[in-house]
Amino acid sequence: MKEIKAIVRPNKVNEIVQQLKDNGFENITISSAEGTGKFQDEKAFVSQIFSITDSPMAKIEIVVNKEQVNTVVNIISEYGKTLHSGDGLIYVSDVEKTYRVKTGMENGEHKY
Repeated sequence: MKEIKAIVRPNKVNEIVQQLKDNGFENITISSAEGTGKFQDEKAFVSQIFSITDSPMAKIEIVVNKEQVNTVVNIISEYGKTLHSGDGLIYVSDVEKTYRVKTGMENGEHKY
């Protein structure tokens, strides 16, 4: 399994998530984020919470099977881009195991 984390512009989240859902990806985590980098948006501000950040961003996280990575990355890229600097980044990482919070059991394990 793979975890995909995408840091994107907040105004692109709804469209990205809708496209992911339309393509069968239902389990998505979305959170607000702040970032800093080479690019500085003309609407950038100094965060009142963190002294080094300057751009509001959103983080989308999703875990998928290895065969689904390209589909998810393509959706995020296609619907997340504005063709301007600072559109964000997409990270793909390995997921060794998943566990259910409710049972503490490894995903796919059954309690007998």
